[in-house]
Amino acid sequence: MKKPLTDIRPVIPRVVQPPEVEDRDREQNKPPIIKEEAINDLIHHLDTHKSIGLDGIHPRVLRELAEEIAKTLSIIYQQSWLTGEVPDDRRLANMTPIYKKGQKEDPGNYRPISLTSVPGKIMEWFILSALNRHMQANQGIRPSQHGFMKGRSCLTNLISFYNHVTHLMNEGKAVDVIYMDFSKAFDTVSHSFS
Repeated sequence: MKKPLTDIRPVIPRVVQPPEVEDRDREQNKPPIIKEEAINDLIHHLDTHKSIGLDGIHPRVLRELAEEIAKTLSIIYQQSWLTGEVPDDRRLANMTPIYKKGQKEDPGNYRPISLTSVPGKIMEWFILSALNRHMQANQGIRPSQHGFMKGRSCLTNLISFYNHVTHLMNEGKAVDVIYMDFSKAFDTVSHSFS
């Protein structure tokens, strides 16, 4: 029995640590080594209750065959990283509309979700991990950034802001605050490319 479309979430749970990749030499900008053990760990943490990708491989099958396929996937991922090429089957996805809000008859009230293959999502985790480490190491992401950062959230942002404002007020300085809700503006702006 198929699950409802509103239950589509990432296959890899958020509690899993980002995959570790071994940095060779940061000064030389050499590509990281994608370890077989990291792939094996990610595969073992796949949620077997999530949907399959376009390739038809169920997460449970991958999880049960983790030891057998981890080495092969590490070779494929490493080669893909070195050449900058992505296998054709990893580029394919099923686009599925997910209802947001408003009238269900209006196509503008849906957002597109692409369902890609599970091995492709695992490779995406390695890319994301490498990008995050690079951005943090080169200060591309400032310490004040809270959105989309591991261990940070709206709550940590609010606590940091409150701490800063309290510190300024204790020093007798004036503090002005402006609140803006960009989500309302984003939903009303025309996003057509004509």
